[in-house]
Amino acid sequence: MAKKQVGRRVEGWKAKSWFKVHTPENLGKTYIGDTIANDAESVVGRIMQATLGEITNDYAKQHIKMRFRVATVTGDAAYTEFVGHEVTRDYLRSLIKRRSTRIDCLVPIVTKEGKKVRLTISCYTLARANVSQIHAIRNAITANVKAQAQAWDLNTLVNGIVGGEISRDVFKVVKTLYPIRRIEIIKSKVGTGASAPAPAPETAAAPA
Repeated sequence: MAKKQVGRRVEGWKAKSWFKVHTPENLGKTYIGDTIANDAESVVGRIMQATLGEITNDYAKQHIKMRFRVATVTGDAAYTEFVGHEVTRDYLRSLIKRRSTRIDCLVPIVTKEGKKVRLTISCYTLARANVSQIHAIRNAITANVKAQAQAWDLNTLVNGIVGGEISRDVFKVVKTLYPIRRIEIIKSKVGTGASAPAPAPETAAAPA
């Protein structure tokens, strides 16, 4: 009996196929690993994870964990869409200094094409901030990011996170309020529900 069970298990694995998983086009369609399945339909929807360092060959970015969902399969190649990122706990601990304040801000946004995204942004001050200063900093971060988000599609958002442009833009605004050392987008998550409808284009009123 034992031999028959082993034989059936081997045959089951032989019936499956390997699919090579790639990042979205704006991240270079980089190969990030393999997944095994009975057919292509079973691969769609799977979540894959890779560090930004592995994707870009920049190992100074190994602390950024990127998450992708398989969206389409062509032959044995699976192509993904971005669903979120998060920095490692070790990296977060390295940012915290004595006699300073860490201010976390949760910012929900909707991209230009209607994707709902939740950003967690952390601000690190040079000295301890009081309650009113923390409140002012958090309000400034939220207002600035939401204002910028109106012009972003999802690819622009991902590129801004990866390249650090969003953090740098927010830093310029917040440093005018209080001395700060760093701003980081430490986490993002793309909503899994239905996308919000994109705003309708403005049209001129018809003449009476």
